[in-house]
Amino acid sequence: MDDADDIYMRSWTGTIIGPHNTVHEGRIYQLKLFCDKDYPEKAPSVRFHSRINMACVNHETGAVDPKKFSVLANWQREYTMEHVLTQLKKDMAATQNRKLVQPPEGTFF
Repeated sequence: MDDADDIYMRSWTGTIIGPHNTVHEGRIYQLKLFCDKDYPEKAPSVRFHSRINMACVNHETGAVDPKKFSVLANWQREYTMEHVLTQLKKDMAATQNRKLVQPPEGTFF
């Protein structure tokens, strides 16, 4: 949880360790996940705090574009925060992302 006073548990912080054999290997990425009042019927919004270059991430804000990330585009009530993070990590290893030049490590949006 991002805020201990958030009694509705809407704001979360996530961490992804970059997958092996990619430009992301060994990097630690921080993300913010926010669930509005319609969660879990509606997908959370997801934004990288750590700078990253991925096809589904807005290069200026770090927001994950739901239209470009299938988990958010095809959201199902049964999905969890863990599922979102796991699928983002898999997406880092996908052909279109695994070798993209990355911003310097330790930089943030």
